Amino acid sequence: MHPNSAFRPKHDDLAPMFVREIGFAAIFAATPDGPRVAHAPVVLSDDATTIRFHLSRGNALTRHLDGSPMLAVVQGPDAYLSANWYADPTKAVPTWNYVAVEMEGVAQKLDDAGLIAQLDALSALHEERIGEDPPWTRAKMDQAYFGKLTGAITGFEMRIRAWRPTLKLSQNKPGDERERLAAGVEATGNRAVAHLMRELGGERTGA
Repeated sequence: MHPNSAFRPKHDDLAPMFVREIGFAAIFAATPDGPRVAHAPVVLSDDATTIRFHLSRGNALTRHLDGSPMLAVVQGPDAYLSANWYADPTKAVPTWNYVAVEMEGVAQKLDDAGLIAQLDALSALHEERIGEDPPWTRAKMDQAYFGKLTGAITGFEMRIRAWRPTLKLSQNKPGDERERLAAGVEATGNRAVAHLMRELGGERTGA
């Protein structure tokens, strides 16, 4: 999490929105073998208090997660900013704008029913997004084969005890400077960051 409070989202619903929209996280935890990370799609609960995910049983992190503190990090778009884009490049340095949401909690292993519920929720969410009609569901699968596949993964739930979002979008710059930077970012093809800088970058300054 960036230490500058200017890069905290003003609205409480922004961090959950990014987690839902991106839906993919890096899962970090300490293990007897040292720090480890895994990568997994996540499902955030409707009240934004828990996330659920699953990992391969063969993943080095899986056997250490149950009951352990962990960190889930969802990263959004990012972009390099050239110092040349500032009004006075002699008093500027290159930097990076980005969106990142950290969620901290303790992982708990899901039982078989919880794992299946997580898989159903995950597929239903993304099938709806891609507009499949009718959507894919596990009812289309050979159930013995489905059981074989679920036997190879482990589901987890983390109750979120701390949110640490960073939206570094040049909020600490005046509006005209921020627009110059957004235009530079946009010219490099990174329209997502440029859009966020224009839409959200002024929320702390009132610009």
